[in-house]
Amino acid sequence: MSQGDIVGLIASYVYAFGLLFGVEALGKRLRWPQAVTRKIVHIGAGMWIWGTLALFDAWFYGIIPFATFIVLNAIFYRQQSFKAMDSRDSSPGTVYFAISITILFALLWRTGGELDRAPIAAAGVMAMTWGDGLASLVGYGWGRHQYTFLGHTRSWEGSAAMAIGGFIAMFLTLWLLPGSALSPNSEPFGMASSLVLALAGTVIATVAEGFSPAGTDNLSVPLLTGALLYLASVLL
Repeated sequence: MSQGDIVGLIASYVYAFGLLFGVEALGKRLRWPQAVTRKIVHIGAGMWIWGTLALFDAWFYGIIPFATFIVLNAIFYRQQSFKAMDSRDSSPGTVYFAISITILFALLWRTGGELDRAPIAAAGVMAMTWGDGLASLVGYGWGRHQYTFLGHTRSWEGSAAMAIGGFIAMFLTLWLLPGSALSPNSEPFGMASSLVLALAGTVIATVAEGFSPAGTDNLSVPLLTGALLYLASVLL
């Protein structure tokens, strides 16, 4: 284990618990509704993939924090430890999100000179991080036109925010991350291919988010988007 891996592990847990306690305290002080604080935690947690790529030297150490939070988030959910993240009527979406990130990065992120497909994993996570995060926030604040599938109601305004936010986040990830210092052994796609991939990812992510039962979009969106992007990138 390198010094970078040790620093990465420490920083990951400091960041995660700092995010949880910080949003919990700020939400109480400013009286934010749980729907808002939950998505702030959601976005903050997803964005840590960039810290992971920057700090860790070995991918198998880098996925440890995500994997351990599968268990920790299940405990937090069961005990309702953080009101900013979970409530009695919420789904275990935080557990599913940690599972998705762990699977994508375990399968696609490689270090030490191997061909790295971390940009695909990162794009799948960003589709969920920003797409779903904005969908919930916009839907909560401005969603007026609703639709229901399998007993779960969403808004067209939220789905539009999902598509726009997810597309921008995926496009920037696919265009800028490959070949950069964070993923030097990945193959660049170029702007045109990144646009095509992001558009394809947006379609599957938006459909998956709109039609997945409560909480399961944290599994379906990143995993289906990552799978589609992987297959499409091979063809391109």
